[in-house]
Amino acid sequence: MPTVLITGANRGIGLELARQYAADGWTVVATCREPGKAAELKAIGGDVPVHRLDVDDPADLDALAAALNGQPIDVLFNNAGINIRGASIGDIDYDGWARTMATNVFGPVRVAWALKENVLASGAKVMAFTSSKMGSIAENRGGSIMYRSSKTALNMAVDCLARELGGQGAIAVTFHPGHVRTDMGGPSAPVTAQESAAGMRRVIAGLTPADNGAFRNFDGTPLPW
Repeated sequence: MPTVLITGANRGIGLELARQYAADGWTVVATCREPGKAAELKAIGGDVPVHRLDVDDPADLDALAAALNGQPIDVLFNNAGINIRGASIGDIDYDGWARTMATNVFGPVRVAWALKENVLASGAKVMAFTSSKMGSIAENRGGSIMYRSSKTALNMAVDCLARELGGQGAIAVTFHPGHVRTDMGGPSAPVTAQESAAGMRRVIAGLTPADNGAFRNFDGTPLPW
């Protein structure tokens, strides 16, 4: 059966992705910062090994890469991210902005590069990244500068990654998962984690090399940069 690796798999969208892929019989390599506290993740049935990974910690990533040496990964889903609130430029917590960039940009790129050989050794060769339409410059309405700028930077980084690895068969895509009812999205968000995860999985299942570098809504609709 195919293998998916999911970062930030202990809650929200990541947890739901893990549940759905496991229910379909996939091997789910689930990562999170504190596996000892990931009770819901560990309760998922099937082949779901759980590994520690703080995407901000290169030592964690080195250990994970060593543990997975030679194991093909069909779908690498870089989902882990943070959102430190701040509405305007006058509200910026610069240390928080640096942490946001580190987790939302540097972390996913570091993970993708460290595990690229695992992905390239697989059948599907997909790298998916949880971005946001808040990172779209074309749709920018202002505010949330720390989060928005991190997702804009992620989109550019993934586009560069797609160009570097596309010739080897990799398909790298970014997703707006929707405004999802999670701890980050809030209890009144219109999209459930189940709907978001199912939509992104459908898109991933239908990807072709022509989609490399795409920026999509969770339902597959193309989004402007």
